[in-house]
Amino acid sequence: MSKFLEFHVIQNFAPSNLNRDDTGAPKDALFGGCRRARISSQCQKRAMREYVRINELLPVEHWGVRTRRLKKLLLEKLAERDEQEAGIRIEVALAAAGLTLKGDSTQYLLFLGTGEVTAFSELIKQHWDVLGAAVGSPAGSMDSKETMKKSKKEAKAGIPPELQKQAKAIFNGAKAVDVALFGRMLADLPAVNQNAACQVAHAISTHQVEREFDYFTAVDEVAHDDAGAGMIGHVEFNSATLYRYAVLDIGRLLANLQGDRELLLAAVHAYTQAVTRAIPTGKQNSFAAHNAPEFVGICLRHGTPLSLANAFQKPVASRRSEDSLTELSVSALAQYEAKQSAAYGDSRDSWLGLDLTGRWPEGKGVSCPSAATLARQTTALVKISMEK
Repeated sequence: MSKFLEFHVIQNFAPSNLNRDDTGAPKDALFGGCRRARISSQCQKRAMREYVRINELLPVEHWGVRTRRLKKLLLEKLAERDEQEAGIRIEVALAAAGLTLKGDSTQYLLFLGTGEVTAFSELIKQHWDVLGAAVGSPAGSMDSKETMKKSKKEAKAGIPPELQKQAKAIFNGAKAVDVALFGRMLADLPAVNQNAACQVAHAISTHQVEREFDYFTAVDEVAHDDAGAGMIGHVEFNSATLYRYAVLDIGRLLANLQGDRELLLAAVHAYTQAVTRAIPTGKQNSFAAHNAPEFVGICLRHGTPLSLANAFQKPVASRRSEDSLTELSVSALAQYEAKQSAAYGDSRDSWLGLDLTGRWPEGKGVSCPSAATLARQTTALVKISMEK
């Protein structure tokens, strides 16, 4: 039976604009018939990846990188070689693998493990002469783009089939944890696509939200004779208690990491911390909304994952209550989870929780006093489940 690790987070943000749309306004969505604040899944995943990288929660060789500038990364790995000759060999080797360049960039963003980039540079070093022979002439003799295009096409045809096979085989994910978690699609190499092991929902407010506007002026500190402002403008923002949900397919993650159980446990530990602590950076210099969650519930679910977003289909409200929106949200979450688990849950489902509101039912799962303890307990829970 499939096992899923779910993250349920209630987090209140002070006035902020953490994730804005193309007009600069904080993102929102209609849910339950009213307007809700929203932080996109892409924004959350980016924040989590950056948190793991900045805090070095995983070894560098297990990071991923999203870029169109693969040639630049490979040139850095081949810095001891002549740059022009290395550039030609890189382009020919990438063509042999099935990837083409437009100028010095790939045609679309690639999501690669750092191990894949390193391995590809090593392939070029190992077969330097073969790739040079495939080009057929020194890089400096190519005096036009047309000649270069023709030469690369002919060069690819001249590369031994075994080398082409090796070039394609390098793109196996290289146990990059974020690639394994969030998946990738390479249009030119469908065989190396990875289905995401982790799904992240758009965070939505548990209550109705209206946009607010901050009108600001800036003073020109040199033009002292100017009575007016040097600049005026406005920034949109909101404040909301958000429900965040993410779910991790443990079996899929293990497969994406090529069966490496120790790395899987390291990934669970790192990303539990990231889910709990990572905050998007949008407009933080203006708002400093560094507000940690007041509730993090983690459930090891058997059979099928269960989002609890519909606990807030009817918005919570606190105008006539002494309870905060956060407290009301955790209470609503607990009540809805009880109904859902009774209908769809499994007796083996296990909960862990970090609750600062006191509203999560006592005795429902293991209570953790800190985020660090929660990460350790979550890793231990996953480890035990894998041994059964």
